[in-house]
Amino acid sequence: MERIRLTNEEFEGENSVYWFDGERTVLVDTGVATPAVEDELRSALDRHGVAVADLDAIVLTHWHADHAGLAGTFQRESGASVHVHAADAPLVADERAWESYGEILRERFAEWGMPEDRRDEPLSVIESDVFGERADVTPYEDGDRLQFGDLTLRVLHTPGHTAGSSCLEVEDTGEVLSGDALLPTYTPNVGGADVRVEDPLGTYLASLSRIEEAGFERAYPGHRDPIDDPAGRAREIAAHHHERTERVLESLARIEPADAWAVSADLFGSLSGIHVMHGPGEAFAHLDHLDRTGSVERTENGYVRTDGSDSALSGSAGG
Repeated sequence: MERIRLTNEEFEGENSVYWFDGERTVLVDTGVATPAVEDELRSALDRHGVAVADLDAIVLTHWHADHAGLAGTFQRESGASVHVHAADAPLVADERAWESYGEILRERFAEWGMPEDRRDEPLSVIESDVFGERADVTPYEDGDRLQFGDLTLRVLHTPGHTAGSSCLEVEDTGEVLSGDALLPTYTPNVGGADVRVEDPLGTYLASLSRIEEAGFERAYPGHRDPIDDPAGRAREIAAHHHERTERVLESLARIEPADAWAVSADLFGSLSGIHVMHGPGEAFAHLDHLDRTGSVERTENGYVRTDGSDSALSGSAGG
């Protein structure tokens, strides 16, 4: 396995994609569909003596542009099969799914309280060319073993960041390609990164537990450097969300009743670009989870704390 580092000015930066050159040539994730990143990836493969036309399979950890953007272009050139979890497959394969997703986004923006004059900024990113060409995909499911010659990747479905976000265990090595489900220096966004996910925070915390219990020896994430203690990092991220829950409740104490946009502004300040969506999305993820556990209540005027908010920390994001 070889790691290829790519620049990424559109999203979180420092993408890592991985290729395997055994009996089958397999690329895991592709980077964002910009000319600069495409040139980077082609040049990196070329240095290893591999052309895009040589690819036999492309496996995607999730549907986001900085992971799946070049899949359609590379498939057209190579004839490679493209594999992604069934929950994310429509957004990689079907233009109609994008139309539906745009409608859901607009509904969520209104639900979160995002001002109308701020909605075009994140929508312009979602609707841009960085997501690339549609691909003909082969969906996978949790527990599937993806066999490519002498390489076997076992699927661990870890939703939260997206509905289909998945880790790919390199069988018999103790290593896992974690996509954005597990990152080394910051936490993946939940709530705004895929607005289709039901109870995004609770869903992601369950995925972190699965990663911790899997006992992986090393994780290779979709951004930045490898993680030598995947279970420990999963616990750290869960603890971060526990602390974020405290901050959300403290925010409500200052400004309740409040919607997700107001809580986001109180916690994160002014945001721009795609983060105009990520900030209130994350605030919503915490508020929604606290609402589900009875620690806050959603009213016509916004979220307010309940009598159970004092015990929220033991029964919500960190419990």
